[in-house]
Amino acid sequence: MRYVVVGAGAIGSGVGGLLADAGSDVVLVARGDHLRAMSEHGLLVRTPDREIACRPVVAAGPQDVRLTTDDVLVLTTKTHQAHEALQTWADAPVHDDSGAVVGTAGERLPILTALNGVASEEIALRWFARVFGVCVWMPAVLTAPGEVVVRSAPVHAVLHTSRYPAVLADDRDAELLCGLALEWRRAGVEVPLPGDVMPWKYRKLIGNLGNAVQALLGDGADGQDVAGAAREEALALYEAAGVVMNSAEEEAAYRDALEVRPVPGAPAELGGSTWQSLQRGTGTVETDYLNGEIVALAHRLGRTAPVNAALARLTRQAARQGRRPGDMTADALRAAVGLVDARD
Repeated sequence: MRYVVVGAGAIGSGVGGLLADAGSDVVLVARGDHLRAMSEHGLLVRTPDREIACRPVVAAGPQDVRLTTDDVLVLTTKTHQAHEALQTWADAPVHDDSGAVVGTAGERLPILTALNGVASEEIALRWFARVFGVCVWMPAVLTAPGEVVVRSAPVHAVLHTSRYPAVLADDRDAELLCGLALEWRRAGVEVPLPGDVMPWKYRKLIGNLGNAVQALLGDGADGQDVAGAAREEALALYEAAGVVMNSAEEEAAYRDALEVRPVPGAPAELGGSTWQSLQRGTGTVETDYLNGEIVALAHRLGRTAPVNAALARLTRQAARQGRRPGDMTADALRAAVGLVDARD
């Protein structure tokens, strides 16, 4: 199999670089300065115990990649960027061993949706017939163009994966996933294969609701009460909607396999995905598919989710206005989300 990683930022470049170093066939699809840096100098993946310098094949889009029936697409954009990426790749031609075009990527190729939140799988079904949801646990940061820091070793990532919807899974899917899991393990990437990944993704989403707090404050420690309020709000809505999660004990057992340690030469303060978006000044954040997912769930039930709605709004505004992590104080955040009276 060859893995075509679409949207190779921190997670995609981290996984892709580890796979390339382990001998897998990988294409990293990126853009901008990161693409240029990898094209000219290769990719550097820094972990707690070693540095990996590799020269993976890179591309800017489907025009640079001749897809074949042996390819697996791995989508690692942020969720708010998924529509554009899926549309771009869905109609790319796929060739058989003789070179003949036998269909499109959307018709013929499996796609793994390795994104936060719980929306990307349903989005992908608009264009792809074989969708595999992925719950991503990987402490990775794109620190500079062409350089990724992965802060866990010897296990670098845990990626629970299953067919979406799970009821469509068949023997062909099992063969694909078992082969992928064995190959990725050689790169230090564990791929557990639950019957249904969505309970894992819904549990992960609860944790990701604090991403906005960390991004706004720079350090989420001062805003644990705000993050806790967002999670309590979400759990109440989960119960009302009948959302199923895996157990906290199951999640902890796998999450604890990630031994996060300092990476020599890496900055001490490195945040999550939303923090990284504000830090790099990208102008957009994925919060509408994290806290915003809770808001959508509330609206489906005829309810509101004021804490999560406020966090989504505040991070959108921060991204548009070019603010950086830490530009907001904890007291200002508490007032903005309604935990204290703004006049106090």
